[in-house]
Amino acid sequence: MELYITEISKYVITLLMALYAYESFAVFRFQEEEQRSGIYTRQNFLMLLIHFSCFMAICFETGDISYLFFYIFQQVVLFATAVLFHMIYPRANRLIINNMCMLLSIGFVILTRLSYEKAVKQFVIVAISIAVAMIIPFFVHKMKFLKNLTWIYALAGIAALAVVLILGAYTYGSKISYSVGGVTFQPSEFVKIIFVFFIAGALHESTTFFDVFTTAAVAGIHVIILVISKDLGSALIFFVVYVLLVFVATKNPLYLLAGALGGSGAAVIAYQAFHHVQVRVQAWRDPWSEIDSAGYQITQSLFAIGSGGWFGMGLFEGTPDAIPFVEADFIFSAIAEELGILFAMCMILVCISCFIMFMDISMKLNDNFYRLIAFGLGVTYIFQVFLTIGGGSKFIPLTGVTLPLISYGGSSVLTTLIMFSIIEGLCMVKQDEAKEGQRWEKKRIRSKKPRSRKAMDRKIGDWNESENE
Repeated sequence: MELYITEISKYVITLLMALYAYESFAVFRFQEEEQRSGIYTRQNFLMLLIHFSCFMAICFETGDISYLFFYIFQQVVLFATAVLFHMIYPRANRLIINNMCMLLSIGFVILTRLSYEKAVKQFVIVAISIAVAMIIPFFVHKMKFLKNLTWIYALAGIAALAVVLILGAYTYGSKISYSVGGVTFQPSEFVKIIFVFFIAGALHESTTFFDVFTTAAVAGIHVIILVISKDLGSALIFFVVYVLLVFVATKNPLYLLAGALGGSGAAVIAYQAFHHVQVRVQAWRDPWSEIDSAGYQITQSLFAIGSGGWFGMGLFEGTPDAIPFVEADFIFSAIAEELGILFAMCMILVCISCFIMFMDISMKLNDNFYRLIAFGLGVTYIFQVFLTIGGGSKFIPLTGVTLPLISYGGSSVLTTLIMFSIIEGLCMVKQDEAKEGQRWEKKRIRSKKPRSRKAMDRKIGDWNESENE
């Protein structure tokens, strides 16, 4: 009986995830949040069913119903997050919150399967991080002086990275973190956000060659410190985000071309200068020739993805533990093996829908500073998703970055939640701009001599009705 339930659950979970991914894109058929309310409700219901089905499968496989108590705690936190965000910020975008909770629930499920101890630790970090992230939209919405702190962002980012370079401990050949009072931090995760604010502050008003050059020099200091620390994955993210932000701010394709050429040259230099980069490239090109050494991780990852098939082997039925650091760098492989390639592809679609919504908010913002922030955070998020999944599936060489909201890692999940909260604050800024635009339009209509009084009253009535909605 248990075998039948486990087997059926694989197909049920995949179907539910496919429906959730469909709803994540169905949202874009409508422009107003009120029109999307039915979709958001269905998303919440599907999220509940997916989360519950996964933990029921875990209980059947392990014979331990105590996992259900852990599930209940998770569900309380996720449900409270969705409800409180909507209550505190009724004008916030619910797709971003729903997808955030969906990805967190997937992370809880797969981490519980991999290591119950790490899953509990991650849950505590997520609960605290959500409490912190809950207040971020208020500050982003109200603090208009954020665009005046450009060089404070630059100094803070460089100082944080320099502290790691000087005081940080080596972790597998790289200096990426340091500990304070027994708590380990990875500053590069937090500096990603500060870095985007710096670039937006530097280029939102003027994009002369001098401005771009000055910004490039400061951005280069960030990247150089990361390269010296051998945190090449973060260095790559910083570089790509900078190049794309400059291109969007200036609308000059020559900067994009220069960035591509400069990045290619830097990649060649990094390959020549760092032995571990050569090892990773060789493992990417032909992992099978070094399956017992440098290629072990990637070959085990490919075995896991391939053995999962379309619907997966089922939770606790695969061997993802054979992959070193599976809970961080290779969690996508574990998901593909036990929940299936279809489930993993739907998860990627959910990530893409988040990115599309980030870009949609960015394009609708009038203030160039806020527009660049939304764009930069969106690129930071989706590029990290690409690096993690691409590295684990042998599409690109490994970079050692985590899958946002899903992989094990306190600094990563905290900063990603802050990024999502900042976007929610920008969503409220966008709505303020829209209302201000309506007020100016009404003044413009009143200032002109209309063809008839009835026509003017009808036009103003339309604006009032739109504003009330």
